[in-house]
Amino acid sequence: MSHSPAFGHADLTNCERELIHLAASTQPHGVLLVLSAADHLVLQASASARQVLGVDATQLLGQPFAALQGDIDERLLALALVSALDEPGVLRGHARVEGRRIELEGTAHGTAAGTVIVELEAVSPEGQTGIATVAPTPAALQEAVAVAIQRFSAAGNIGTLCDSVVRTVRDLTGHDRVMVYKFDPDGHGKIVAEARHPRLDSLLGHHYPASDIPQRARELYVRSRVRVLVDVNYEPSPLIPRLSPLDGQDLDMSLCYLRSMSPLHLQYLKNMGVTATLVVSLVREGRLWGLIAAHHYAPRNLRLSVRSAAELLGEVISTRIAAIENYAHAQVAISARRLEQRLIDATSTEGDWRLALFRNPRTLLQPLDATGAALFHDGEVQTTGEVPSTPELRALLRWVDEQRGEQYDELPFHCSSVARAQPALASLTATASGVLAVPLSASRPDYLMWFRKEQLLTVTWAGDPNKMVVGNDPLELSPRRSFAAWSEIVKDTALAWTRAELAMARAMGLALIDIIVQVQAVRLLIAHDQLGRIRASVEGSAEAVAVADASGHLLHVNRAFASLAASGAARLADFQDLAALFTEPQRAAQALAALGATHQPWRGELAIARPGHTPLPVALRAEAVPGSDGTVLGFMLTLHDLTDHMRVAAARRQLERSLSTTAGTSDAGGGPRDSDAVIHAILSNASVAAMDIADAGNGPFVAPLLQELETSTKRAAVLYRQIRSLGNDD
Repeated sequence: MSHSPAFGHADLTNCERELIHLAASTQPHGVLLVLSAADHLVLQASASARQVLGVDATQLLGQPFAALQGDIDERLLALALVSALDEPGVLRGHARVEGRRIELEGTAHGTAAGTVIVELEAVSPEGQTGIATVAPTPAALQEAVAVAIQRFSAAGNIGTLCDSVVRTVRDLTGHDRVMVYKFDPDGHGKIVAEARHPRLDSLLGHHYPASDIPQRARELYVRSRVRVLVDVNYEPSPLIPRLSPLDGQDLDMSLCYLRSMSPLHLQYLKNMGVTATLVVSLVREGRLWGLIAAHHYAPRNLRLSVRSAAELLGEVISTRIAAIENYAHAQVAISARRLEQRLIDATSTEGDWRLALFRNPRTLLQPLDATGAALFHDGEVQTTGEVPSTPELRALLRWVDEQRGEQYDELPFHCSSVARAQPALASLTATASGVLAVPLSASRPDYLMWFRKEQLLTVTWAGDPNKMVVGNDPLELSPRRSFAAWSEIVKDTALAWTRAELAMARAMGLALIDIIVQVQAVRLLIAHDQLGRIRASVEGSAEAVAVADASGHLLHVNRAFASLAASGAARLADFQDLAALFTEPQRAAQALAALGATHQPWRGELAIARPGHTPLPVALRAEAVPGSDGTVLGFMLTLHDLTDHMRVAAARRQLERSLSTTAGTSDAGGGPRDSDAVIHAILSNASVAAMDIADAGNGPFVAPLLQELETSTKRAAVLYRQIRSLGNDD
């Protein structure tokens, strides 16, 4: 576990862990008393008791709080009756010390250790410390608060609101400079609004690293919303005794407004020339959104009523910030719906939603303040604006996809420094230092990405550029040095993506997913309709067809194929079942296995076994069907019944034998040789007719025609012999 330095012993290397809530000292303009909750005996007191109450802290120890006389103890008892004191409650009353009446105001809150912490300041002339104190009349303060709330409620955006805030707070407190300091998602700060005395240089637009406000300080800003520093040069007033008599522990001063401030922070303010400050927390959804920081260049205190008014205004401002940003989120939803409608229209009119997405780059880039964008969909890349090269984009896609967790539909992936997160992609800094990616598919690397270039830092320092330069002592901090530190932090970094931008990107991604699903649904309906038509066509085809997937599983066997397979059709599931149909199953299996392995077509003649019947001769043709990406989608197999082909071949052979026999018989019959020309003519005519008939195909009518031709030729030869024999008789 890392060591946490005690209060006042931290340096720049460990200030993040400084135990600032255990300060054990206070600012001296007020007094802090720790009372036992049961009987209000004083257990601890700050040394400033002498300055505020006119009595040494040691004299108060062990005494009842009522020993201060006056009505202050009665007021504390009354406060405890109406409040659990888990949060500081307002305490007002007076004390009488050595005959003097001292008007007091402050707060009281309880602790888990069974004590009550009372913080008091003197407000009577006798108790004044000589420090200028802002103390408006109740009527003036109420009017100022009412006017401020009206102004804030009328602000329509964050910029207008913050400008109104700094003017209002400066009017209310009179501080020389009032700023609104906004945090980005990484905790770095930027001054987004400022109201100042004309003699002061402007700090508007300046950036500061997150380390300027340690995490413990941020946590305390959330718990205690208003902090006042009266005089940066104060001498801390120690608690006496330092440790609690009850548990021997340092007092947890997290909710104490008098708590002494870290020496590092005080040094920072001194280097700026700042003497007094007011800080009001702006909290949204339990997190520190920003701060109102007021600086004054002379000691300055605020009455409790002014601090309460500042805290009230902080709550109003935080509420207004939430309202404005939520309205922005609502606008995001409207913009996303408009985009969705454009994409739907483009899909219906042009067939492709991507055309509408990239038709106007401004509508894609401007809402997210991006300098480039890319769509990765179906293995293709489309871009607009300034983007990396295609190989770089694909490398970025692989990296982004590796970062995606199971909850891909939550906040989209975002990174403001790709080079730091993945040094191998440092070459993208010029065009894609920052990336915001929304997934478009749960199963494929489909994304819409936006890019931001590295932020180029240009800061104009008002007045003398050497004005706030300090030495090399790390305690000698200044805004200029802080900005230098921030500049180093944001090197190779783009502007961070805001929560509103993340919401916008997510909304656009969801709109695209809806569009893609709708388009795919339409395509599915079309494909389903086409599949039905195709299936019906294949099913009703006279050609015997079977379709198998890439693994050899049969997807469809049409009626003609099933008819040829006869009794084996019902068990056809894959190539193995198909091979078993034939009288030579091993030969068929080898042919189909070779088809699956080499994807080369195969043709051959086989015979389907038909128990109790003559095997059916068939021709098998098997071919691989390639996809668009070169892979095999599956296989197509066709069977052709060779029965008619066999009959035709047999009929043709029989015809040839018959013609040969007829020719031989004619020659053996004797007679003039020139008379054989008639027989030859008959036979030639028969041969030509046989070729014409056979060339017409192997249909069921071919064999009978050949047989009829054979019969006709024989009859013609017989008739010729009769004619010739009659001639010999004459």
